Amino acid sequence: MLSVKQELLAALADALDQLSPGAGVRAAFESPKVAAHGDFACTAAMQLAKPLKLNPRQLADTLRAALLDRSAYQRWVSDIEIAGPGFINIRLKPAAKQQIVAAVLGAGERFGHQPPRGERVLVEFVSANPTGPLHVGHGRQAALGDAICNLYATQGWQVWREFYYNDAGVQIATLAHSTQLRAKGFKPGDPEWPEAAYNGEYIADIAADFLAGKTVSADDRAFTASGDVEDLDGIRQFAVAYLRREQDLDLKAFEVHFDHYYLESSLYTSGRVEATVNRLVANGKTYEQDGALWLKSTDYGDDKDRVMRKGDGGYTYFVPDVAYHIAKWERGFTKVVNIQGTDHHGTIARVRAGLQAAGVGIPEGYPDYVLHTMVRVVRGGEEVKISKRAGSYVTLRDLIDWTSKDAVRFFLLSRKPDTEYTFDVDLAVQQNNDNPVYYVQYAHARICSVLAAWGGDASALTEADLAPLDSPAAQALMLQLGKYPDMLTAAALDNAPHDVTFYLRELAASYHSYYDAERILVDDERVKTARLALIAATAQVLHNGLAVLGVSAPNRM
Repeated sequence: MLSVKQELLAALADALDQLSPGAGVRAAFESPKVAAHGDFACTAAMQLAKPLKLNPRQLADTLRAALLDRSAYQRWVSDIEIAGPGFINIRLKPAAKQQIVAAVLGAGERFGHQPPRGERVLVEFVSANPTGPLHVGHGRQAALGDAICNLYATQGWQVWREFYYNDAGVQIATLAHSTQLRAKGFKPGDPEWPEAAYNGEYIADIAADFLAGKTVSADDRAFTASGDVEDLDGIRQFAVAYLRREQDLDLKAFEVHFDHYYLESSLYTSGRVEATVNRLVANGKTYEQDGALWLKSTDYGDDKDRVMRKGDGGYTYFVPDVAYHIAKWERGFTKVVNIQGTDHHGTIARVRAGLQAAGVGIPEGYPDYVLHTMVRVVRGGEEVKISKRAGSYVTLRDLIDWTSKDAVRFFLLSRKPDTEYTFDVDLAVQQNNDNPVYYVQYAHARICSVLAAWGGDASALTEADLAPLDSPAAQALMLQLGKYPDMLTAAALDNAPHDVTFYLRELAASYHSYYDAERILVDDERVKTARLALIAATAQVLHNGLAVLGVSAPNRM
């Protein structure tokens, strides 16, 4: 159906150009909101009516006649209807829709993928400082980042996954001091315990392992403890390595991996921060006032100028961000996506202002940002806020332990990132149609069960005669399969993995409706084989879409 759609679009563009030179760029199809209105809709007549000073409905009639005269429409289209003020509704012949089954079975796991485009994209996500376990908000970001990476990969991008964190700031100093106090025998509630210290049980675990002289290894660092409670720098390094290992374990349980870990401290030790500041000063984009160095960020759309270097000589937090993004650009990443919490919203304007002021060739609007809200967790009808392990928040590992990796991923991806989300633990473990991930996975398992009962060679289904697939239920399912590639492209363009969850739920619903409407393992071999080919194609698309989300497609449930 994909090639059919392109044929029809090309013929539509030609017809539009005949009506008005250059109008072919308006050739596009929409999906009618009501299935009875047809398979494709076209609004070109209403768009062209005003500039051509014609009645839109009359123009639609003229365009309809022109389309019916073209071979592609004669071959693939059963009817073209004019509706309302000038909508053109196109109804496909069954043969046009049947083509999608062969296309899916032929492409397999690559169905919906675009050819390599020879471009790289860097996606920065999670980027949690190693001061405690990953919380549910980090989980939402991990799911978003991984799914967005997978979406870009389907569109032919070379994807680079990067984790950026601070290993030497104020929070890290607090972590080291908290661990040292635990190692000395103090605990939360003691007079010696500072209000700003970290209270979770994990601090006690770090302290115990430090005193025992253990070695901890993470993906990007390793450190052996000295066991000396007065060795504050050693405690700091051990605690960072310990919590980076914990983060790795969380991320591995979530099946998320990274290509590179980038340290904020390296921006200072390498001289990148200083070089960036010097460049901005040399470009005349700064000024000194009240003992501080300011960036003229209002020149680039910010609501006020921003302090870069404080009176005490320390840099404000957005300055290393500017240096970091210049480094991304210099590493050849002309497209960058940052996934961050909505609390970073204020950072965007000043980082982009700094990048423009640096004058290194970075385009306006670089990088792209995807901002997400936090997640409320509800269990037993009550909000869950406290984790003994973390001391103050629900961890990602808690959520996985209570439900499953698949449920956490699907649920956290099921809404737009910037919308509030409540994770219902009880719903996530239900095995019924109210649970969206179960509903989708069950559709896949249901198909696998039918194919297993058949017991034939699934690879032979690529040669099936698909002509028997002419019922309304079969055509509706095939039309839904045909939407998958365009959905992927649009979801990647909009950084919108929630679109994939919506599509999968619609596809699962379409399959369940088809299963209820038609028996598949019938006696007629030709009909049976065609129906088996259709459901095998459906299973493949369910599998592919779930893979984009990082969710498994089980064969049985």
